[in-house]
Amino acid sequence: MKTIIKNISLAVLSVILIVNLTSCEATKNANNKQKGAVIGAAGGAILGAILGNNVGKGGNGEIGAVIGGVVGGTAGVLIGAKMDKQAQKIEEEIPGAQVERVDDGIVVTFDENSGVHFDTNKYNITPDSRVTLDKLAAVLVEYPDTNVLVIGHTDSVGSDAYNMTLSKNRAYAVTHFFTDEKGLNPSRFTTNWFGETKPIATNDTPEGRAQNRRVNIVIVPNEKMKEDAKKEAGN
Repeated sequence: MKTIIKNISLAVLSVILIVNLTSCEATKNANNKQKGAVIGAAGGAILGAILGNNVGKGGNGEIGAVIGGVVGGTAGVLIGAKMDKQAQKIEEEIPGAQVERVDDGIVVTFDENSGVHFDTNKYNITPDSRVTLDKLAAVLVEYPDTNVLVIGHTDSVGSDAYNMTLSKNRAYAVTHFFTDEKGLNPSRFTTNWFGETKPIATNDTPEGRAQNRRVNIVIVPNEKMKEDAKKEAGN
């Protein structure tokens, strides 16, 4: 699946406006790393909107604190290039996953049809899911200068409280797979959960509920990557 770019914020609209002033062809051909040069600190809004930033119900902290602001200028170009490369690697290794490059980050969505699923009312990771997560863990090892946000969601079957706990347990199961079983640094990971409060499809059909029972893996540049990019850019 090709990487998808979300165009749903004023930050991206501002990019289009700026590029239009110089070249219409440049707008057509602009990739993520090029857009990173002009989005600047106004970014981060798209990623926050997608993930339900600052939703008061559920979770163990604000997502915005993990996402941070998008780096602009030449440093933004350098970061964008690295994140583009990492997103491409994930797509190559896990063709069933939905991979989206948003702001400076990468959003990987796993539902029951794309490699990571849980048995009904369970939160233990199935053998098939382990295979997929093992591939993602290898990519995270290859690209160490990133932080990872794991977010759990459920469908609407069951009570609100039950689903909130279930999504929490499933999110932590994924986080612990990376940290406890694969040995990745726990300081890279933040775990959050929203139960049934952030559906992406209807809960009125089996197909829609399967989409809502999902885990998001969000990969963002850490401070080291940002500082290295700024130094390389001469900032």
